[in-house]
Amino acid sequence: MNPYFAFQWHITDQCDQRCKHCYIFSENNNICLKEMSYETMERVVASCMEMCEKLNRTPYFYITGGDPILHKDFWTLCELLKENNLDFGILGNPFHLNDEVCKRLAFYGCKKYQLSLDGLHDTHDKFRKPGSFDATLEKIACIKNAGMYCAIMTTVSCVNADEIPELIDIVVEHKADVFAFGRYCPTSEQTSEEYHIEPLAYKVFLEKVWDKFMQHKGCATTFQLKDHLWTLFLYDKGIFKLPEGMDDDVIYDGCHCGSGHMTILPTGDVYACRRMESKIGNVFETPMYDLFTGKRLDCYRDYEKFEKCSKCELFQLCRGCPAVTYGYTGNMYAPDPQCWKEV
Repeated sequence: MNPYFAFQWHITDQCDQRCKHCYIFSENNNICLKEMSYETMERVVASCMEMCEKLNRTPYFYITGGDPILHKDFWTLCELLKENNLDFGILGNPFHLNDEVCKRLAFYGCKKYQLSLDGLHDTHDKFRKPGSFDATLEKIACIKNAGMYCAIMTTVSCVNADEIPELIDIVVEHKADVFAFGRYCPTSEQTSEEYHIEPLAYKVFLEKVWDKFMQHKGCATTFQLKDHLWTLFLYDKGIFKLPEGMDDDVIYDGCHCGSGHMTILPTGDVYACRRMESKIGNVFETPMYDLFTGKRLDCYRDYEKFEKCSKCELFQLCRGCPAVTYGYTGNMYAPDPQCWKEV
């Protein structure tokens, strides 16, 4: 199979929640909600397919919002994806899921439905809304019974880090297929201070989580090492070793920004990464292929500019999270704020 190219596609801003760490509502809860029309969604699909055909890649859509199911043409879009034999996943909420909806999603080719749990019961419901924690756990079985994978994603900060080991126990108990977490990405100077984890404290956190992963080794849940600092952590422990014969001019792993994914917003604006200000154009003005191969995306592939990472032996495999770094400093090339390595 050709390597996948992932499109994180926000088809609507409509949502039942106003999560504290949401990129859409974090700074202004009174914004005008945007939504793509079906006609423009057809154009997006066509442009993404054309791009992947030229690149010999396989397109994979992560349909999200807001809550994509709230889009009035959501099911018509699902029909379009099925007609074009395009697999997709959903990044959404639990509130509109039931057995019938989940079976319908699976019929149209949805392979994975990702839900969020941002801490234990009280912490999660404070981040999102009352009842959200219980509703999320309830819908794991609903998703799995329909034949889809259920992924649980967590956003980690100093507010909930101590709760994650126990949360892992709960996720495993409910037999979620995948568990992963990413770090909180600040949207202002105030939030960077409020949610910050110091580098060595983050390393201790990873140690506790790794111990929990090992405790549940062989269970039904796969633990995805989404945060690129896992590479550094496992390197320090001697578990990960540098591959032999690496080409100095090749980037093997780390952030796929600029190489393996792009984000499309309801306005048609295309971002290199949704977690930071990284607009490279608009799909309704410029074909996706031209945006991907264009100069405005090149700065996200200019790896030698990484101030600290470019001096590290893990440079071709890690580079931390440029979006988190941008959230703290306004400069994606600055040192990752949770990286504890000295170079």
